[in-house]
Formats: sequence, C-alpha cells, structure tokens
Amino acid sequence: MHAKSSGLGNGTKKILGIVLKVTILLLVAWVLYRKLNNHQNLQEFKRLMHSLGTFTVITTLSVVVLMMFANWLLEAVKWRYLCRPVERISLWKAVQSVFCGLTWAIFTPNRIGEYGGRVMFLKPRKRIFGAVAMGVGALAQLVMTSVAGSLSIAWFVNRFFDISIIAGVALWLLAIAYAGFFLTLYFNVRWISSWIKRIGFLKRFQRFFEILTRYSPRELTVVFLNSLARFAIFTSQYCILMLVIIPDIRFMPMLLMIFILFFVQSALPTLDLFDFGVRSVTASYLYAHITGQDIAVMAIASCIWFINLILPAILGSVFVLKINFFGDTAN
Repeated sequence: MHAKSSGLGNGTKKILGIVLKVTILLLVAWVLYRKLNNHQNLQEFKRLMHSLGTFTVITTLSVVVLMMFANWLLEAVKWRYLCRPVERISLWKAVQSVFCGLTWAIFTPNRIGEYGGRVMFLKPRKRIFGAVAMGVGALAQLVMTSVAGSLSIAWFVNRFFDISIIAGVALWLLAIAYAGFFLTLYFNVRWISSWIKRIGFLKRFQRFFEILTRYSPRELTVVFLNSLARFAIFTSQYCILMLVIIPDIRFMPMLLMIFILFFVQSALPTLDLFDFGVRSVTASYLYAHITGQDIAVMAIASCIWFINLILPAILGSVFVLKINFFGDTAN
C-alpha cells in the first residue's frame, strides 16, 4: 500500500509535526515566564542564600543541581532497563526521552504527560507497551513514598497530636498494612494483568498489560533498588538545603517530615507548574511543629521544585524538537 493511501501524506505529517513542536515550546516559554516571574518564594530563597556567603551558596547549589542530574540519569537507566521487553534503546535516547517527558509533564495533572512525552521516542506500535512499562517504574517510586510516608505519618500523629494509646497503635498497624500492600503489589505486578482480564471495558487493552508478566522478581528488584537510590537523592537535596539554611533544625524529625511531604505530593492531583503551592503550604504546616522558620522552609521547597522539575523541563524542551509524532524518532 502506498503512503498516500494510508492517511496523512508525508508532507502533511511533517508540517503538523512542526506545528505541534512549536506549539509545545511556545507554551512552555509562556507559562514558565508567567509562573517564575516575581515568584515570591524563589525570591525569598535568593535572599536567604545571599546571607550565607558566596562560597556556601555556590557549593550548596552546585551539589543540589548535580544531584538533580544524577537523579534523572538514574531514571533514564531505569527507563532503558524497563524498555528491554518492548524495544532496545540507547542510554542517550533514554536520557532524551526522560527530559522530554518532564517538559510535557508540567502541563498535566500528576505529571501524566510525562508518559506521552517519553514514549514518543519509541516506535509508534510500541508506545502503549512503553507506557505500561513506564508504569512499573512509577509504581516502584510510589512504593518508596507510600512506605516511608505512611510510617512517617503514623509517627507524626502519635508525636504531635493528643490521641489515645489504642488509637496510636491502630494507626501504626494501618500504616504498616498500607506499606505492606504496596510492597506486595509491586513484587507481584503481574496480578494487574490478570485483573484487567476480569474488567469488561478493559479487556480489549489486556494485551498491552501482558508485558507486566515478563518482569522477573530479579528485574523488579533491580528497578526497586534504582528507585530507592533516586529516593535517597531527592531526600538528600532537601536535607542539604535545610541543614545549611536552618542549621539548628533536628535531623530525624526533619527527615520524617520530608517523607510526609513526598507522600502528600504523590497523593494530591496537581500540575508541576502549580506544585510549588502544594509543596510550600504542606511544608510550612509540617515544619511549623519543629521550627519557627516557616518562610525558609517554603523557600526551600520552592527551590527544590524549580531545580528538580522546572529546570529539567526547560532543558527537555530541546529534545521536543527530536520527536517524530508519526514515526520513529531520530537518533
């Protein structure tokens, strides 16, 4: 069959692809400008860092930014690993797709656009399979936030609220059960494929979810350890900034509050562009229990939001140009 009879012509596809890319890039530029211009928390963070001295500022921010790159490099390694049953891709292609996905993520609730931006670097017929594979990695990361967050919430309520011993124990048991559920589900992710078969309107998509049965316990463990390393990295970013800016803060309560913050962020539907509001308000409420420097905490949360999500989204806009919406991407 000739190309002209199979839908859009090649010329039309090229023009439409260019229009889509330009639209995405213009939207990125416009919305980022609107949101970052005169951002009060980022301005406050800038003021706080100026008071610490040039060497401390440069060293601290350099470390945090380098950790951001390490974080997303690990995600690229994980994405490439998960893609093996779907399509073999190079590490560089995985890096490009991860950063491109971050650009798409800033416009969609709970970063769902990250799936679309990332799988566009796969062959068209492999993209839905790739989205399911990416879901395994997202589930591994969710397990981290769910386990650490639920247990930290149990500690927080028992520590700062006046509840009975029975209620406190019940909360701990609920948190342990919640954490256990996510761990069990992750290491038995193949169950999801069998569940899809039993849901009428989802049956027609079951073939895409069969990929979940291809991941062995060993492979799931590798992905889990990768996610654990990423979790340690972005936890350390918060710890570094807080210990530098609020040196008298107690370490363990600070650490557990970070876990709760991650948990809340993963549970609430929001946009990356507005995520600083969720982060700042949540962080301010939590840390008010252990420090009076709530403005500093909000500023730190906004800085992490910018470094981990907005800066990579800006960098990822370059890779949007490499997408071929209607065929294979360029290498």
